[in-house]
Amino acid sequence: MRASGLVDGAIAGAVGSAALNVVSYLDMVVRARPASSTPDETARRLAETTHVDLGPEDRAVNRRSGLGPVLGYGMGIAVGALLGALAGGRRASLSVAPVLAGGTVMAISDGSMTALGVTDPRAWRRTDWIADIVPHLAYGMAAAATWNRLRPPSGRGCR
Repeated sequence: MRASGLVDGAIAGAVGSAALNVVSYLDMVVRARPASSTPDETARRLAETTHVDLGPEDRAVNRRSGLGPVLGYGMGIAVGALLGALAGGRRASLSVAPVLAGGTVMAISDGSMTALGVTDPRAWRRTDWIADIVPHLAYGMAAAATWNRLRPPSGRGCR
């Protein structure tokens, strides 16, 4: 695996993460819903679990507010790099890759939040599932399209 595949995958993951956030913010606009508290709560629980002191509460709340999104971008970038490594330079199928990439990010995100006791997907309503699936599919579509854009078209060799 060439390092360029990891870098291109990380770039694709960053673009996918941006798309996920845009779709989530648009959902907030359309449904007039508040921002999710799960990123902040995940950061709080993760800090507690790893015994990381975020400081006095008046500062810790701000640190959690920044850590939640940073953890999300870090995960999206890492999954993009992983998928880049697995793709081995091949272009992604736009019928399969978005589901694979988005599903991977969703499984890691929801799985870690469940393990930390932040949420319980078994109690989610249909609208909760849709609000979770749609942004993750946006991640997958944007990441796969970016990956393909960074790959040479077939017929042109990489030298």
